[in-house]
Amino acid sequence: MALKTISAQGALGAGFAVEVQCGNHRMVMDQPVHAAGQDLGPTPLELILAAVAGCFGTIGRLLAHQRKIELRGMRFEIQADYDPAGLLGRDTSVRPGFQALRVLVEIDADLSAEDKQAFLLEVERRCPLADNLTHGTQLHSQLVLP
Repeated sequence: MALKTISAQGALGAGFAVEVQCGNHRMVMDQPVHAAGQDLGPTPLELILAAVAGCFGTIGRLLAHQRKIELRGMRFEIQADYDPAGLLGRDTSVRPGFQALRVLVEIDADLSAEDKQAFLLEVERRCPLADNLTHGTQLHSQLVLP
């Protein structure tokens, strides 16, 4: 199957806000007031956590449909640890990204605990976002001159 390309466009807004257009959807990311932002939206790091929940939920529904499982619901709690000293440039030996990401999932379906665990592992395996976070997707930044 051929590769599919998706895209998003973004620009700085007021203060620390960043406005992003994804297809027909517009979102604003910002920093909390105590971090010099206006709290107009979630932080970029919080959006990663939200995207993980969205990806697990989407793949969970798809997998349940494929396996003909009545999936009544899934609940997610996503937690991540990072050291702000890295992103603030205070300590260059510290990674700016997450040190760990934990996804706690409840599955409401007529499955045994063992089958729920296997289902969750398959959701994780098939989630493109989890794959991007755990397998070092290449990043190419390029300056565009006006």
